[in-house]
Amino acid sequence: MSLALAEEARAVNAPPPRRAARVFRRNRTLVVCSVLLGLIVLAVVVLPFFLPSVSATDPVHRLLPPSGAHPLGTDSYGRDVLARLVSGGRASLGLSALITLCAAFSGMVIGLVSGFYRAADAVLMRLMDAWMSFPAIILAMALAISLGASIWTELIALTVIFTPFTARVIRSRVLGIAGRQYIGAARVSGMSRGKILLVHVFPNVLPLALVQVVILAAAAMLVDGAMSFLGLGIAPPTPTWGNMIAEGRSYLVVAPWLMLVPGVTIVLCVLLLNLIGSALRIAVDARARTLGELQRLRVRRPARSRSRS
Repeated sequence: MSLALAEEARAVNAPPPRRAARVFRRNRTLVVCSVLLGLIVLAVVVLPFFLPSVSATDPVHRLLPPSGAHPLGTDSYGRDVLARLVSGGRASLGLSALITLCAAFSGMVIGLVSGFYRAADAVLMRLMDAWMSFPAIILAMALAISLGASIWTELIALTVIFTPFTARVIRSRVLGIAGRQYIGAARVSGMSRGKILLVHVFPNVLPLALVQVVILAAAAMLVDGAMSFLGLGIAPPTPTWGNMIAEGRSYLVVAPWLMLVPGVTIVLCVLLLNLIGSALRIAVDARARTLGELQRLRVRRPARSRSRS
């Protein structure tokens, strides 16, 4: 019996690099989307060193359409839109990543403690339910208005908003793992609860936490763009994709690229993150993987019946 339990624990605690390599080999969508997102991040990091300054104005050449000198045109102050887009990507992607890391860390800690220590579950989850009862954007706006619009206010507000969702997902995973046989065997062997949580539970929560981080990043980017558009995030003249859309709405008729370029960029990044999250979820979640295989079988059966007829 002990040998079987050891084999189960060894299978569940497989090396993460090996599992990650297997996931990438089997999923082309994940590879393509990851490469595209990596290229966007690389462009945001590298291109500002080769583009004009985002604060360099040229009133004579304002509202120019895309051309060789200005691939994405100029804005109402004659500033290069491509330079502002790339520089704004640093702020938007960087802030979204920071919000995601803070919310994922706090949500993981709360979810681990709540799912493994039943005495703390009632208090922590009722608090999470109270947070989740408020509309996310309304709560973010209320916190930003009460604390004052700044990058730190937005970070605090969005971390508070997204923490309960991560905590709920992690808690459900911990509850499932806590009922496994090898966890019971570890308890019988005299291992402390804290060590069981760190050695056996935490490594098995990491794959699902990675999926949640990717999905959370997409949501954080959308809410960050909305707050910047409303003037509750990073304030101009520092460019972000959200405040670039807000600045360009007054020139929608004469210069639509001012809104379209940052808007399409946000949509593209969110789409790539969602596709990556969906692919990772299918890879790490056995139930989602089974449902995907059943859907493929349903598609193949009518095709086979038509070919035979």
